[in-house]
Amino acid sequence: MTTTTFFQNQFYGKSILKETDLSVNELNYLVDYGLHLKGLAKQNIHTKLLADKNIALIFEKNSTRTMSAFTTAANELGAHPVFLGKNEIHLFHKESIEDTAKVLGSMYDAIEFRGFRQSSVEALAKYSGVPVWNGLTDDWHPTQTIPDLMTIKENFGHLAGLKVAYLGDGRNNVAHSLLVGCAMAGVNVAIVSPESLQPAAEVLEIAQGYAKETGAEITITSDLATGLKDANVVTTDVWVSMGEDNWKERIDLLLPYQVNMNALAMTGHLDDGQLIVLHCLPAFHDLRTEVGKEVYVKYGLKEMEITDEVFQSQYGRQFDEAENRKHGIKAMMAATLGTQFIPKI
Repeated sequence: MTTTTFFQNQFYGKSILKETDLSVNELNYLVDYGLHLKGLAKQNIHTKLLADKNIALIFEKNSTRTMSAFTTAANELGAHPVFLGKNEIHLFHKESIEDTAKVLGSMYDAIEFRGFRQSSVEALAKYSGVPVWNGLTDDWHPTQTIPDLMTIKENFGHLAGLKVAYLGDGRNNVAHSLLVGCAMAGVNVAIVSPESLQPAAEVLEIAQGYAKETGAEITITSDLATGLKDANVVTTDVWVSMGEDNWKERIDLLLPYQVNMNALAMTGHLDDGQLIVLHCLPAFHDLRTEVGKEVYVKYGLKEMEITDEVFQSQYGRQFDEAENRKHGIKAMMAATLGTQFIPKI
């Protein structure tokens, strides 16, 4: 019989608003804890670590994966999630975030926020008195980073020493979180972007600080061959983020950074089983969406940040990555809101 060892829960009561709210060891623990909980779920074992907890899910921005992941994760942990969309509450329009935070904190055990400003999620954490989780802001996306690292570890069995190459808009929330998260996990990371879309200097400085601790190598480049060489993971994101509308400018800038088979060939890993492709989704890889059709009519592009050939290929792990959103979020929720003790993984 296997005996599980438990230790004092250093996450208990903590808010997770960005990767830097975690130590290197804490980030790696959440990756492993997420995989552990996923393994249990595959056996139809759902530990009710959050039984009877009430969780507010605030969505200023629309969502498919984040809303579904938080809702199903909460349900499987025994909690009661309540969706609060921008049309359901008075936040920003008729009530300040400070007042909203105090009210929600008196009724709910934790709060998730997905919206625009990082200052909003930080204010919720400051004034609510309960754990707050960042489901996405314009600056950071920690609930994407943990599942990404889980997916990489699932495929390779480890993280340290692997290389991730991100192609596209290097200054958006996904790229910033990936850059810092990989550096924390000891994963070599290359952000491959045009110079005008490379990561913010302050974010790069944070990542470099962690890289000194973990031994990760960081490359920021506009050169595809340099960034893609020896990459085990190639990933990307949409070229125009929510709230932006500069399609023509972005297409002109980022078309050379499309994830296609030529880009994958530059890794040197096409044929050795040491290459996967990730995408946080949604992806514009065909004409089966209204946006895809509109872009085709206006700009003549059938595919944008990733080709359908790559998306449908043996390298694609984007749907495993999406599923891991639930398990990574479950780990984060259970660790910060569960019990005073957590299992040693």
